[in-house]
Amino acid sequence: MSSMYFAAVVAPPEINEKVVEWKQFMKERFGCVVALRSPAHITLIPPFWMEDGDEEKLKNAISAFSRSQIPFEINLRNFAAFKPRVIYVDILPSAELHSLHDQLEEFLVTQHRFPIKKDERSFHAHISIAARDLHKKSFRDAWEIFKEKKYEASLLTKGISLLRHNQKKWDVIYTSQFEK
Repeated sequence: MSSMYFAAVVAPPEINEKVVEWKQFMKERFGCVVALRSPAHITLIPPFWMEDGDEEKLKNAISAFSRSQIPFEINLRNFAAFKPRVIYVDILPSAELHSLHDQLEEFLVTQHRFPIKKDERSFHAHISIAARDLHKKSFRDAWEIFKEKKYEASLLTKGISLLRHNQKKWDVIYTSQFEK
């Protein structure tokens, strides 16, 4: 059997709780539910299908990669959008985060053991609060609410999480630890 997976930096509980409040608001006000199906996270490797039998190998690969990584801080500030469908918590530019994304992608792609392809889109770190189910006609109203809203937080990135889709939502099934 195969499942859908993705790799991410998952936000700690205190940030996740705040993000879930905004996701819940978007559900109640605009009917958006897609973003509620996963914990607050920064996607490093976008969703892909993989045979469940390869899951342990992928966990081991992420673990091996993580041993060479150093924990670093990520700063969140205010909100931004990918018009006209996505509103998200914005992340301040971070050379460490870009490097983590690029190195992990390169590491997994060059192993040729997993169905992961180099993402053609440029990496833009963000934490979604409304995703592809925010209707274009509702976007302007939703964006009016969030464009002036202030928010600041930081999180210490100490590992990479692997998430698997269970037919309803995304579950964190493994989190590596940076060991350097």
